[in-house]
Amino acid sequence: MKNMNWMANYTGESDFILVGIFSQSNHPALLCVVIFVVFLMALTGNAVLILLIHFDAHLHTPMYFFISQLSLMDVMYISITVPKMLIDQIMGISNISAPECGMQMFLYVTLAGSECFLLATMAYDRYMAICHPLHYPVLMNHRLCLLLASGCWFLGSVDGFMLTPITMTFPFCRSREIHHFFCEVPAVMKLSCSDTSLYETVMYLCCVLMLLIPVTVISSSYYFILLTIHRMNLAEGQKKAFATCSSHMTVVILFYGAAVYTYMLPTSYHTSEKDMIVSVFYTILTPGLNPLIYSLRNKNVMGALKKMLNVGPVFKETIK
Repeated sequence: MKNMNWMANYTGESDFILVGIFSQSNHPALLCVVIFVVFLMALTGNAVLILLIHFDAHLHTPMYFFISQLSLMDVMYISITVPKMLIDQIMGISNISAPECGMQMFLYVTLAGSECFLLATMAYDRYMAICHPLHYPVLMNHRLCLLLASGCWFLGSVDGFMLTPITMTFPFCRSREIHHFFCEVPAVMKLSCSDTSLYETVMYLCCVLMLLIPVTVISSSYYFILLTIHRMNLAEGQKKAFATCSSHMTVVILFYGAAVYTYMLPTSYHTSEKDMIVSVFYTILTPGLNPLIYSLRNKNVMGALKKMLNVGPVFKETIK
């Protein structure tokens, strides 16, 4: 019952204060503009990718379905942190209420967990497509893709429902200043005046499992993929398979590298400044990079984009 009522318990308490990254910068106005531009690029790039995959029949395959799910996660991922950060900087405020902090934490943890499993699912999809091409259309049917995507969202939400209530029920009797630009679990935990060592150990084990299982799936998938590519006689087939997989591996390295640093390295390796830099990398830059990684190196996506951009002129010629 205590965990269920954490919002009500803190409503009357003083708000948290997000110190943020702008206080660490010598040029906060310039940094604000740069982050806003990256935010717009991420929203635009991911939204265009989702629309292309939805409307172009040639992109109605499992691989692009999972890419669209990744883009959706990235849109939500960047939207729960950046808008508030920018508005607070412009308005000159830095407060966040406990319910808002808890909601931000829940959404962030849910999306991070979901993306963690989605990247493993995407690796498995590439394994099936390259190593079992003849059975791929049957095995990776639309129903299975929906089940896999739903499973990723479900497992991520379980992580959010586990970590958020427990974190927010700890008593915060120290400074209310969160040395971060959003309510990340480790940053909020530092404010607690009670012994959190047991919870930190449990959280560490949960994070290890959440990273270990997907990493095992990804590593195994790419081991067999590399073997298959090596056995290919056609250079064109090798090039196509490698290009598809290298895009996914780039995203995997960016995401998991940041996750390992944040949740698995000992606290002695962490400082507030380092934590914020790493968080900027995977909550702001990565959502902006993903559409570029999956579009610029993908002929099908670029073809669909050119086709969409040519719709206007073709439509006008038809009218004439």
